[in-house]
Amino acid sequence: MLRRVFASAARGSARPLPTPFTLQHMRASTLVSVDNINPNVREARYAVRGAIVAKALEMEKKIQESKKSGKESPFSFPNIIYSNIGNPQSLKQKPITFFRQVMAGLEYPELLKQNVFPRDVVDRVQSYLDEAPNGTGAYTHSQGLATARREVADFIDARDGTSDCDPDSLFLSNGASAIATQMMQVLVRGEQDGVMIPVPQYPLYSGTLTLLGGTPIPYYLDEEAQWSITMQELSDYEKSKPSGVETRALVVINPGNPTGQCLQRPIMEEIVEFCAKNKIVLFADEVYQENIYHPDKAPFHSFRKVYKELGSSVSDLQLVSLHSVSKGFIGECGKRGGYGEVIGVDHGVVQELYKLASLSLCSNASGQVMTGLMTNPPKPGDESYELYVEERDGILSSLKRRATLVVDALNKLQGVSCQPASSSMYAFPQITVPAKAVAEAEKAKMAPDMLYCMDLLTETGIVVVPGSGFLQKEGTFHFRTTFLPPEDEMEDFTDRIARFHEKWMAKYT
Repeated sequence: MLRRVFASAARGSARPLPTPFTLQHMRASTLVSVDNINPNVREARYAVRGAIVAKALEMEKKIQESKKSGKESPFSFPNIIYSNIGNPQSLKQKPITFFRQVMAGLEYPELLKQNVFPRDVVDRVQSYLDEAPNGTGAYTHSQGLATARREVADFIDARDGTSDCDPDSLFLSNGASAIATQMMQVLVRGEQDGVMIPVPQYPLYSGTLTLLGGTPIPYYLDEEAQWSITMQELSDYEKSKPSGVETRALVVINPGNPTGQCLQRPIMEEIVEFCAKNKIVLFADEVYQENIYHPDKAPFHSFRKVYKELGSSVSDLQLVSLHSVSKGFIGECGKRGGYGEVIGVDHGVVQELYKLASLSLCSNASGQVMTGLMTNPPKPGDESYELYVEERDGILSSLKRRATLVVDALNKLQGVSCQPASSSMYAFPQITVPAKAVAEAEKAKMAPDMLYCMDLLTETGIVVVPGSGFLQKEGTFHFRTTFLPPEDEMEDFTDRIARFHEKWMAKYT
């Protein structure tokens, strides 16, 4: 039938083409514009890369143009500091040598013949080449390379003291965000489905819910208790959701983003019991599990470990746990690697998740390998072990010092209160915004903390994210900053903030 239609058109027997006027009319009515795209796309927000970053990029371009012309910066500062996002290598953190050597050998196996790598690097490259003879250039299994998934499974078992992590329950993905989004696509059918998200939260979750047409159900972290979760707050979730909405999942970000806390074991047990009892899927976003700065006071426990140790009383729990190569001490954000483990979920649902992964064929192979390396680094006795430990411990100890420096500096500012950053890469200070500044923000049709952060950028070149982009308790104002600038530049970083804050408060007080 179709062949006859096309043949007829080719012979000229099809309908004559519309007149130019008609074509113009058709174009006018069918061209895509911001008014006729999917409204959920218009409504979605991702504050980490919003208007402030766009302004910063404009300013940075002017600075670079001045440098090329041999001129000084057109601003009162020499550079833009992107402290808005956990992107360590963009702020001069060096990559782990072993990881990059393995990646180099995989990308160009001829290097293995030149005796430039330690023996354990060569062996690791060969282990991946045994499964992927042409390196990272070919599609992989949609769940990821079997070799890398086995490495992840062994890591999880070693971390949690178990022996039953199934590589088939693992999905390697383009960062943790991709598998989180895919699982949300499986769960959320429309506005009748709600997902409990922390306030403040990482905007991936609110943005994805908006895209999918789902309903966010907020629960508030307790700032005065170092951003912990209270069971009273979770138990009151029915009051927070609109009528007719079914609660499908609970998102817990631990260690916290943007808040920098690490949950204590007792509250984690209560969360697991709560989800199992109420048949709510537990989303455990654990991408900062290596960024623990006070393990004696606030150690990391995975939700999987807690679930396993609670035993049969929570056997009905459905758990999705996430990890990523972008964070920790390796900070390989550009490699876009991560994994999700799916536990207690019906096999048919896992097959649907596999189908979603298959739609994009597979995650990028370099990210899969980096995920394997993250979970299976050099061991004692390996040729690369001592250098690996030196690099790892150097980065983590520096992050711990920087976390303390930033929090202490923020707490010295007038009207600023910042909880300790015991983990992750962020501080999330609360700022007291003067009434005149609130009025100025209303006049400019922006949130008061957005005004503060935009002014901070234009006066200092420092990029942070307003708390309103993460959601926050009504009447409070915050901003999120990383503590990723190099340690030898941290004094300049905190001094810029302090000088700005003093002037800004004086202006509006």
